[in-house]
Amino acid sequence: MIAERAEQGGLTVERMCELSGVSRAGFYRHWEASAPQQADTALRDAIQQVIVAKRFYGYRRVQQELRHCGHCVNAKRVLRLMREDNLLCLRARRFVPATTDSQHGWRVWPNLARGLVTRNLNELWVADITYVRLQEEFVYVAVVLDAHSRRVIGWALAQHLGASLAVQALRMALTERRPAPGLIHHSDRGIQYACADYLTLLADHGVQPSMSRVGNPYDNAKAESFMKTLKQEQVRGNDWRDLEALRADLATFFDITYNYRRLHSALRYQTPAAFEQQLLSAKNPEASTELTGARELTAPSPETPLPGLQSFSQENCP
Repeated sequence: MIAERAEQGGLTVERMCELSGVSRAGFYRHWEASAPQQADTALRDAIQQVIVAKRFYGYRRVQQELRHCGHCVNAKRVLRLMREDNLLCLRARRFVPATTDSQHGWRVWPNLARGLVTRNLNELWVADITYVRLQEEFVYVAVVLDAHSRRVIGWALAQHLGASLAVQALRMALTERRPAPGLIHHSDRGIQYACADYLTLLADHGVQPSMSRVGNPYDNAKAESFMKTLKQEQVRGNDWRDLEALRADLATFFDITYNYRRLHSALRYQTPAAFEQQLLSAKNPEASTELTGARELTAPSPETPLPGLQSFSQENCP
């Protein structure tokens, strides 16, 4: 009661202790034993709500999410409470089939992205391919990211590793962004990115190809990091029966969860869409959407139908 009245103002703690017939030392001993536990209980409830909604968040992202919700709390306290409640994420290693075939006769392009510091959108795109395991087969996902905002701007899903998979993702990105000539496109040395179909499409839009060094995933670290996020936060723990079920879930993850809801540590714990909106607003007070494919950066509804993926020929590439 003394603590509640002290928060309301009026009498001091010293005066209320005197009127209640208790010592200040006794009051503070009682307060130190009970008040932190009450505060931890409220914070635990908030942490558990975040974890239920975003089960693969680590303690740093949970802390930032809590700050966005108005809780003033540091990361060490969040880590302690998550550890006590057994809410820390566990990472598991699984079988990884090969998705890169760099033993081919196509030209390998120099690495233009190494050491490059981007200052705007559509300066550097990064691309990669990964696998997803269904109940009865492996399928493959190709993704293109804007390296500055980490936003997914193109993706494709198929049951094969042919060049048309990567071409689909690139076409989606080009349609979404319509970049000016001079953009750098960085990838690994896989045959999907080195073959004629893919390089012709890059050349037609004035995009410069760039490729990683042999066996060095750090050269394409942003794409590799995204694939890790995809596996841990979307693929792990799910079991899809067929390609279409996976396609629907990936569309929601890429176009809504990742781009508009997931906090990104490299963007000072903003979402990629919010980061792009902030960047465009700083350049143009009217928040022009010229660099983002003439679309307002508002989160789409999960019920909004997504455009279907088209098929492309493989005359020149495997």
